[in-house]
Amino acid sequence: MQGTQSTLTPTGIGIEARGICRAFDNGVVALDGLDLHVAPGEFVSILGPSGCGKSTLLRLIANLDRPQAGTISLTTPDESRRTPGRSDVAYVFQDAHLLPWRKVLDNVALPLELMHVDRSTRLESSRQAIAQVGLADAADRYPNQLSGGMRMRVSLARAMVTRPRLLLLDEPFAALDEITRQRLDEQLRDLWASVGMTVVFVTHSTGEAIFLAQRAVVLSSRPGRIVEDHSIALPAERPASIRGTPEFAREARVIYDALEGGNA
Repeated sequence: MQGTQSTLTPTGIGIEARGICRAFDNGVVALDGLDLHVAPGEFVSILGPSGCGKSTLLRLIANLDRPQAGTISLTTPDESRRTPGRSDVAYVFQDAHLLPWRKVLDNVALPLELMHVDRSTRLESSRQAIAQVGLADAADRYPNQLSGGMRMRVSLARAMVTRPRLLLLDEPFAALDEITRQRLDEQLRDLWASVGMTVVFVTHSTGEAIFLAQRAVVLSSRPGRIVEDHSIALPAERPASIRGTPEFAREARVIYDALEGGNA
């Protein structure tokens, strides 16, 4: 499977974060004066040392948390369109968080059920989302009948079922073996290319960030500040074999150096 650059007009949501500060009750300052711009339809990876505020930033963008200072606004490519709503934003966590008593089809349908979409419509949309991630033959299985990689694909399908315009992912493949992880990376990039949504992907893996994204944003150790905002100089077509090229290694070196500097 090959990741491709979307030829669609971007339908994603843009992100404008200005002067973001977030401190917790225990005195830990996670983010301090962070600015970030993400264009509609862009794929951006966020990297940094443990505890630097990557997940906190994602939660702030998703409006699951609030900053003490600064603003985050979501914008559409066409300003005449409505303001982005909750159904426009989807969040994929590190764990699949599937309901064990529900089959795959009903797990994927859950967001639409909570939105009070009628049963026939939500099941049809869920079947389409499951097929999108290559699990059409697993729709009637329970989570305990699936491998770890399959469960994460179900989680991705559940996020995609509302046709989000902004997809936020917090190290979703970190616990998987390397081969499964690389295959899911390829599948995710294909989904992004076919849909035209905006994607923000938190990861500890330089290789994953480089393969997936158009830009890699590196945060410093806590409190998190951007120390590198790097455009990935790789072609839009990214077969699995690109990971072994000198160009890929050069990009990895840039990110590694930024991570090392941010830890200093």
